[in-house]
Amino acid sequence: MAEANEIGKKGEEIAYKYLESQGYDILETNWRLGHLEADIIAAKDGILVFAEVKTRRSDEYGAPEDFVDKRKQRAYVKIANNYILTNKRTDEARFDIIAIITDGQSFDIKHIPNAFTVVDALYR
Repeated sequence: MAEANEIGKKGEEIAYKYLESQGYDILETNWRLGHLEADIIAAKDGILVFAEVKTRRSDEYGAPEDFVDKRKQRAYVKIANNYILTNKRTDEARFDIIAIITDGQSFDIKHIPNAFTVVDALYR
């Protein structure tokens, strides 16, 4: 399990640097609400972005983004609501996924803006 944690941390570092290079302002990393956690909260062009980072060594068992299930989506909606209320934010919000496949040396990154909506998470 420690190896999986290391890969996850490496993926979050890659995602953080990627978003910065794309002009996003990183507001929070690993922001917690009880046992729930948002990997990255960022802002760009007046939009508040809640990004889930999924990192895998391969896509043999499916693409990393396929592992952001309804439970995880509902958790992000809760986190976003709490973050927006706590910080009195008025920005539009969206939910992104950053999918990374890495062998530890090189990586492929896929940024999926607006990967799901509140309606998707709660009602579909």
